[in-house]
Amino acid sequence: MSSADNLTGGRAAPFGLWERSVALRYLRAKRSEGGVALISLISFIGIMLAVAVLIIVMSVMNGFRSELLGRILGFNGHMYVTGGIMMTPERDPMIARLKAIPGVVQVVPIIEAQAMALGQGQISGAIVRGIRPSDLAATKLVSSNIVRGSLEGFGAGEYGGDLIMVGDRLAQNLGVQPGDALTLISPTGGATAFGATPQRKTYTVAGTFSVGMSEYDQTFIYMPLDQAQLFFGRDTGVDFVEMKLTNADDAMALKPEVARIAGPTSVVTDWTEKNASYWGALQVERNVMRLILMLLVAIAAMNIISGLVMLVKNKGRDIAILRTMGAGQGSILRIFFMTGALVGLLGTVAGLVLGVLFCTFIGPIQSFVEWATGTQVFNSDVYFLTRVPAKIDWQEVAGITFWSLAMAFVATLPPAWRASRLDPVEALRYE
Repeated sequence: MSSADNLTGGRAAPFGLWERSVALRYLRAKRSEGGVALISLISFIGIMLAVAVLIIVMSVMNGFRSELLGRILGFNGHMYVTGGIMMTPERDPMIARLKAIPGVVQVVPIIEAQAMALGQGQISGAIVRGIRPSDLAATKLVSSNIVRGSLEGFGAGEYGGDLIMVGDRLAQNLGVQPGDALTLISPTGGATAFGATPQRKTYTVAGTFSVGMSEYDQTFIYMPLDQAQLFFGRDTGVDFVEMKLTNADDAMALKPEVARIAGPTSVVTDWTEKNASYWGALQVERNVMRLILMLLVAIAAMNIISGLVMLVKNKGRDIAILRTMGAGQGSILRIFFMTGALVGLLGTVAGLVLGVLFCTFIGPIQSFVEWATGTQVFNSDVYFLTRVPAKIDWQEVAGITFWSLAMAFVATLPPAWRASRLDPVEALRYE
């Protein structure tokens, strides 16, 4: 070793210039020179693809959950109050007190019931939601996504509020558009001497809305609250009071206060309870998918072992010569560790860049694939959303990067340790 080898006390400095240059030379060596460039390339590609797939899949699942949560909570409420008070005059004072709670932005009395909708020769089941016009206008997910017609006519009409809003996909299925008549049939209408009788009434479509979730767009109809009370025989009562908060995650903390105001005859629930099984299944699926893909990254990193084992075997003579020239076991271990770790580092960085770029441009990529194949790769009837969502969680990306690097570094240790323990005498005996 020369003085240019960055020596410290007669030996090369740990991870110094000499050790790094030898590691890079081994990594670039051709097969004819005893190198394993092809296996290193395969290891690099495997780690890159595994990291990219893990980032893409987890980002899509994060985006799916975020989009779904935003639309579900934007369409529905964060908290619900039900019970006997919904049919009494104390309901309105209770609503006023609930509005005064810090963090509460909207308190809406609602009637919700099933009905049959009859359009232009077509019939379909629907969920009719009775709501005050001002409250519907404040529901931005609906009022900001009017496809046809206008929200201005909602609650108005020749017969005092017979204009309704219909989900766009439901309107298409029924063959109706703004200005057309739509007949609703309720199995339970007003009470008579012979009991509850079916109710049938024709309304006029004021407009259609599309919130981006097929489950809502092909099912829901909005009707003025007073019309819903008449149609479903609720008199002056409502089915429940829906509350929206500044932050949906505050629902659990506000439950005791809401329950106190609502009174002992009321039942208070929040969005986590209403969709408990759904969100629980989504979280389990997300955790299992993360575990499977992390194992995939670990398997890809294990390819480094085979490459380094072959490299150590091919470079046995070089190792022996380096040892006889004064290189210690630590230097040999670090050289081969850096050789394998560099493959893992480059593969991880390339996978990180590829995954982030894919998630960033996932919309144009989806459009190109659909254009090239002529098929719809993300059917809204199956997935409830109209496009592939992706939300990059940088904390999760950092965890993926750390895991990939850790697996790559761990994979390099056994063959690097084996190289450092190679006996120079045995390696040169048959040379």
